[in-house]
Amino acid sequence: MADDDLCFQSAVALRRLMDAREVSALEVLDAHIARIERYDGGLNAIVTRCFDAAREQARAGGLSGPLAGLPVAHKDLTATAGLTTTYGSPLFAENVPQEDSLLVSRIKAAGAVTIGKTNVPEFGAGSQTFNRVFGSTRNPYDPSRTCGGSSGGAAAALAARFIPIADGSDAGGSLRNPAAFCNVVGFRPSPGRVPFGASENAAWSDIGTQGPMARNVDDLALLLSVIAGPDAAVTNALPEPGDTFRSVEPARLGDLTIAVTEDFGGLPVAAPIRERIRALAGELEQAGATVVEATPDLADATRIFHILRAERFRARFSRMPAAHKEELKDTILWNAAAGEALTHDDIDWVPAARSRLVERVARFFERFDLLIGPTTQVLPFDVETDWVREIAGQTMTTYIEWMQSCSWITATCAPALSLPCGFTDGLPVGAQLIAPLRQDASLLAAAKALEDIVGSAQVAPELEADA
Repeated sequence: MADDDLCFQSAVALRRLMDAREVSALEVLDAHIARIERYDGGLNAIVTRCFDAAREQARAGGLSGPLAGLPVAHKDLTATAGLTTTYGSPLFAENVPQEDSLLVSRIKAAGAVTIGKTNVPEFGAGSQTFNRVFGSTRNPYDPSRTCGGSSGGAAAALAARFIPIADGSDAGGSLRNPAAFCNVVGFRPSPGRVPFGASENAAWSDIGTQGPMARNVDDLALLLSVIAGPDAAVTNALPEPGDTFRSVEPARLGDLTIAVTEDFGGLPVAAPIRERIRALAGELEQAGATVVEATPDLADATRIFHILRAERFRARFSRMPAAHKEELKDTILWNAAAGEALTHDDIDWVPAARSRLVERVARFFERFDLLIGPTTQVLPFDVETDWVREIAGQTMTTYIEWMQSCSWITATCAPALSLPCGFTDGLPVGAQLIAPLRQDASLLAAAKALEDIVGSAQVAPELEADA
């Protein structure tokens, strides 16, 4: 098999090839490194590299576990021992953690080979991947466009066939948005499914999750099976072991009653995305599913999410020394100031309002097995644009308002997955699949059934080699 052909194999297929000794871990690694060195100059997806250390690990052999020999790059918001973790900020440009995050330690223990870090927005703020440490990451399907964010480097690297699996994280859409923009799969699992370590990101644990990204559902499930599962030091970790999710059988579409919405009850959404969601609904009906146009009552989701997010930004950034604050981008300062402006009444209002929201969504899912809507409200936009100011004639007033198709779902605690849903004018579109609370396995089964219908995830970008 030619080296570049290895990069187009799925993670599951690569594992089979290595298990059968038809190819070695070093050959798999070298093929992916060669592709990165040939094409990543124009994309800027993998921004910190440790290729020599990776080759030493692969050459030494002895790799074991469900991810044995698979090359992986970790999101640059995630601590990696001995490997620079910048958070996309000049303040941490030279930061080298002493310990791995829980997620990274699980991936390493499963035999994966770390090759570097994927690019992020500054401190993960915003669904557009650019920062002053590494610059912008570009979309493999059109390098003049953004790859999304904040797991943008991961999504671009997957789409470009630089790595077969990637980890990411998501508060307001950071796994789902870049997956949609880059024609890959991004899964925001139920809160607690993939636990943060006891000492990391605890303040984000009620709206932020970590999760897997891949080019198909089987590979996604393989990575989820490694990073999911309880930890004795984490209080909110869900109890099911990770290997519960390793094998996914597609749901029988004839057994599913699916709600479909173009706008989740009134969000502005670009016309080509609406068209793709309508087309998917028709394809599902033809395949035997019962499809109904419906959406849950998501009232208060905007305010819930904005208060939770602003309070977290206040806690993280407001106490920084003045000299450090000068290094923060304007949108982070705005979000921290929004947190400082919160009243006790604002903060006290959230728990009951969110409980009512979660209850309404639970009642909605008494009638439906799955909800499908747009992952994003816009197509991938110009890479020089920091955030979207207008959608379908409606003005966006903040840097996070244009991603309410994802942040509203975050507020519900429901698991959500972005699945490739075709192209319009050569740009990828993602469908957001949402399941009832903690029904992660059912969501994966539905996604596997749907990916066989859509099939657009197999469409690879045509890359231009670095000069």
